[in-house]
Amino acid sequence: MIAVVLGGAAVLVALAALAYRRLRQHRVARTLTLDTSTGIAESRYVRIGGVDQWIQIRGVDRTNPILLVLAGSGLTTEPFTPSLRAWEQHFTVVLWDRRDVGRTRGRNGKAGYGTWTFDRLADDGVEVAEFACRHLGQDKVVLVGHSQGSIVGVTMARRRPDLLHAYVGTGQITDMARNEPLTHRMAVDRARAAGNRKALRALEKLVPPYPDARTWITKIRWSMATDPEHRSWRREAFAAVLSWPAYTLADVRRSALGALFLPPLLFAGTMSCTPETLGTRFEVPVFLLHGDTDLYTPPSLAEEYLAAVDAPTKEFVRLPDVGHLSLLTRPDPFLAELLARVHPLTTTPPAA
Repeated sequence: MIAVVLGGAAVLVALAALAYRRLRQHRVARTLTLDTSTGIAESRYVRIGGVDQWIQIRGVDRTNPILLVLAGSGLTTEPFTPSLRAWEQHFTVVLWDRRDVGRTRGRNGKAGYGTWTFDRLADDGVEVAEFACRHLGQDKVVLVGHSQGSIVGVTMARRRPDLLHAYVGTGQITDMARNEPLTHRMAVDRARAAGNRKALRALEKLVPPYPDARTWITKIRWSMATDPEHRSWRREAFAAVLSWPAYTLADVRRSALGALFLPPLLFAGTMSCTPETLGTRFEVPVFLLHGDTDLYTPPSLAEEYLAAVDAPTKEFVRLPDVGHLSLLTRPDPFLAELLARVHPLTTTPPAA
């Protein structure tokens, strides 16, 4: 009898939670309404690289410059659209779930994941940019690469400068052989200062170089345990994903666990990343907008990389009081820098 009562109570709680989630989804959907007579609000699968890949295109004016966002490892940015609403006033924002992320992985699974490389993702990214340009009657995009997406972005920028107004990196990965010992030491120091003995013991066993993706992800997880920015954002992120109108519970689960999925060649490509493998000669303007408290890709390494870069225009901007997730945690200051430094470069007339 007690088991029946407890089971019934659990069902009621679950139903109430689902009802509240649906209410939140409806509220979010209402806030996202755009006038599509002048703007655009589309979400769809597009055939990219021989498979269906999910993209979202939003903006208040279809003639605004296109801004294509390349997210970090395992991160789908679609649920964070409400945070980027101000961007949609000035850019047509394109968010893309690449092969190892979100709805694209939901549609295609892990088929072929052992062959996925940054070159493969850059080829896909070029196709996404070309599709967006055709669809919107333009000929170039502003490319924003975050964290692991910055490797994809740099590869695209060097491969197809004709497609870009500019490349913007944030949380830019540059030299992992130096990055990992430095960030590991920072994480150990934070854990010791915070008196987090569990994190400290774990981190002291996870000394770079890392033999596989699982070990590296574990190091990052323990590093995040003492990162105030990430701990605060994690709660907001889960609420955003849970409330995203178009997401099923399977999408929510996939998004929550996305960071744990890192195909082997993408891990190897990340660990072997150096200024030489990235390249330093660019035919497009290069901007690095970097959080000055970034605990995972320290700004000192990114600034050193940009100093070696040869580009028509280049600028390094430290975003104050913000870390690795500046794109999502502080979108307004990030937008202000885009408008001041990048938007003026987008005056190229649209393609016929």
